[in-house]
Amino acid sequence: MKIAVPKEIKNNENRVGLTPSGARQLVQDGHEVYVQHNAGMGIGITDEEYIKAGAKIVPTLEDAFAIGEMIIKVKEPQPNEIALLKPHHILYTYLHLAADKPQTEGLMKSGATCIAYETIQLEDNSLPLLVPMSEVAGRMSVQVGATYLQLDKGGKGILLGGVPGVRRAKVTIIGCGIAGTNAAQMAVGMGADVTLIDLSTKRLAELDQLFENKVNTIFSNSQNIEEAVLASDLVIGAVLVPGAKAPKLVTRDMISKMSKGSVVVDIAVDQGGCIETCKATTHENPTFVVDGVVHYCVANMPGAVARTSTFALTNVTLKYARMIAKDGVDRAIMKDKPLRLGVNIYKGKLVYEQVATDLDLPYTPLQLDKYL
Repeated sequence: MKIAVPKEIKNNENRVGLTPSGARQLVQDGHEVYVQHNAGMGIGITDEEYIKAGAKIVPTLEDAFAIGEMIIKVKEPQPNEIALLKPHHILYTYLHLAADKPQTEGLMKSGATCIAYETIQLEDNSLPLLVPMSEVAGRMSVQVGATYLQLDKGGKGILLGGVPGVRRAKVTIIGCGIAGTNAAQMAVGMGADVTLIDLSTKRLAELDQLFENKVNTIFSNSQNIEEAVLASDLVIGAVLVPGAKAPKLVTRDMISKMSKGSVVVDIAVDQGGCIETCKATTHENPTFVVDGVVHYCVANMPGAVARTSTFALTNVTLKYARMIAKDGVDRAIMKDKPLRLGVNIYKGKLVYEQVATDLDLPYTPLQLDKYL
């Protein structure tokens, strides 16, 4: 199979869909790998490293899409990339369609088959291709939250861990999956007063044990969320419903009642955000203020630590890329259920029901008998 890796074009996105070691493996498997010129330059990966791995360099984005059968990316395709997709293409990347109707309609119109990293799901309901970026985003959320609590950044001028004789910052983390747990580890490590909110009492019990009662664990309901949010200096939204829009758990009314200079960080912004006042921002303009509260809602947070993120991502995406390249998409999704769950659009048909429901678009069930 011919596999193409274009250079990412989203604002300040320097991650790459495939590392040289990943390219080497695919070449050794008997496939052809094409990488756009300078795709890895932003994180210090040169064209020469890809060439040594057996890949070929193509000059432009258009060349990459023209030659590739499978397109391996990091972020959702931008409009000019969608325009390059054809019915024979397999697009393998993060998509987050449930919060993006224009992208979904564009991909459907292209006729391509689109596989979303974030909906590949194992039997235990874990999302293996989301894990590394959730780990990065969770850890980053506390770092950026601590930064924007500084007075010179628009915050209230409070140190996350305080100092002896002065209270610590209060941090509330809503959602205790991979991202929320990693955020908690950072916040506890920095000495903050941490409250964790989740719907699963089992998960809350696990976190009590994990953090040896150094955190407050609260069951998720509207009253508990409101009380915790209003008492917080930093609120981190880390709610994930696989393939679906995030529920709006922090309302605009709650935001209006927070103390001025507080900070909210919405990790769930790719899925529409779990904070009502959230809107996607970029690394170039990462924040905005609503009712005196600083909002950090960058939709590609791990892009700020692009080298770490790129290597972590290839570690988990390569397995399924090899499956698709070896067997073709039809046989691969027939043989592997987790990969099958990653198919959001098949030959232009929207086959992921939750996305269709959220966006009010026609849903077409994936018919496995077609591949027999």
